[in-house]
Amino acid sequence: MRELVFLLEKASAKALLEGLLPRMLDHRILPRLIAFEGKQDLEKQLVRRLRSYLNPDARFLVLRDQDSAPDCIEVKKKLMGLCATAGRQTVSLVRIACRELESMYLADLRAVENALAVTGLAKRQSSAKFRHPDRLESPGRELVKLTNGEYQKVSGSRLLGRHLDTANERSASFRNLVRGIRRLETELLEIP
Repeated sequence: MRELVFLLEKASAKALLEGLLPRMLDHRILPRLIAFEGKQDLEKQLVRRLRSYLNPDARFLVLRDQDSAPDCIEVKKKLMGLCATAGRQTVSLVRIACRELESMYLADLRAVENALAVTGLAKRQSSAKFRHPDRLESPGRELVKLTNGEYQKVSGSRLLGRHLDTANERSASFRNLVRGIRRLETELLEIP
């Protein structure tokens, strides 16, 4: 069975992927979405979850926010180390949302406008703040403010997953997530 297993920091990431993956993944690949209760829970359980996964052909993508960690590369190294400890480093990818998942949404204000029915957002994409949203300190707070409170973490993520443009490259975090999914999809489709 061709499985792509997502190990996610929180429920909002799961909600995003529930909307995004049906538009991206080949129908022969079964996505499994496992949401944890925050980054500490993810890190605490990651090795055990990876080791105990029975499908030898599965591929794994770990997704976590950078939050206040000073260096996303160090966060990624730590998570890749946990994948290696589990013996799954060759079939796992780690992706970090720089600072928060919401930076990916701010990179596609047309999707936010359409998903949340908040008019006038797309025209703000050209402002400096939204050209490089991965640099924002608190993208979640910015998104709530921008949408006058219409954005809610889980329900908003679910809606936005259905609208985000997978070719959008304004957020390096989103671009790398999409490329990672595509890479693992290709690996899975090459399995006889």
